[in-house]
Amino acid sequence: MVEPGSAAAWRRAAAEAAAATSDEDALELVELFFFAYRDFVGDADRLLGKYGFGRAHHRVLHFVNRRPGLTIAALLDILRITKQSLNRVLKQLLDADFVEARPGVVDRRQRLLYPTPQGAKLARDLAALQSARFLKVMDGLPPAARGAASEFLFAMIDSDERERVRAHLACAKAAGGAP
Repeated sequence: MVEPGSAAAWRRAAAEAAAATSDEDALELVELFFFAYRDFVGDADRLLGKYGFGRAHHRVLHFVNRRPGLTIAALLDILRITKQSLNRVLKQLLDADFVEARPGVVDRRQRLLYPTPQGAKLARDLAALQSARFLKVMDGLPPAARGAASEFLFAMIDSDERERVRAHLACAKAAGGAP
């Protein structure tokens, strides 16, 4: 008998998943993704609700915190939302003093976004909730599966966007934005 959670069980499950090619198997993966996403955002949703914020606020705050000095144009590009959608959410974050907009150094018409101390704290608290879930799951996986999880998530990104995402991750890391 294969012990659940063991490396052998993981390899067996991975082999079965790799062999899954039917529409029903794909539909099951879609459903698993929905359930995983529901639970992944659930803790953050509860914390955001205390501030009257939602998931859109979370995304803006996350990326502004990870890349302080991010331009509005770059944020629109990352989020792939309309300027109108961003303006509503950004105004709420600015008015509540979670984000501040500063003029650009070269082009004073440009607005650079920075988290305020309270915005950075909320972003860190939200990231801590979600990071804890990832760490708990990753700790239960064999080492080979940890890399496979990252590869899977990266493969879910449209192929023509992967280099842009790599560049974003490198910028966030270089900027030293808090997790």
